[in-house]
Amino acid sequence: MTTMQCTYRDHIIAADVVEHPGIPTPWAGGCHITTPDGRTTRRLPLPLDQAFLAELESAQRASIAHGKWLVDQCLDQGVALFDKPAATA
Repeated sequence: MTTMQCTYRDHIIAADVVEHPGIPTPWAGGCHITTPDGRTTRRLPLPLDQAFLAELESAQRASIAHGKWLVDQCLDQGVALFDKPAATA
């Protein structure tokens, strides 16, 4: 299986779709985003109400679109892509 990816606003977005066989909509969408400085996010899943799709290509496209939206939120609204590190005592 090939991985769908794109470059958007200097960020690399790679679809990370997981198969769950045995259910009518077996493809769970998600993505990884690599920032211009080389850091990569954990897997960022699609919202739960849109997470599972019937076709692999649809899940990949939805995952890329979600990644683009997350990059826009980060650059335009200041929403963090990465979890803040835990405070040390």
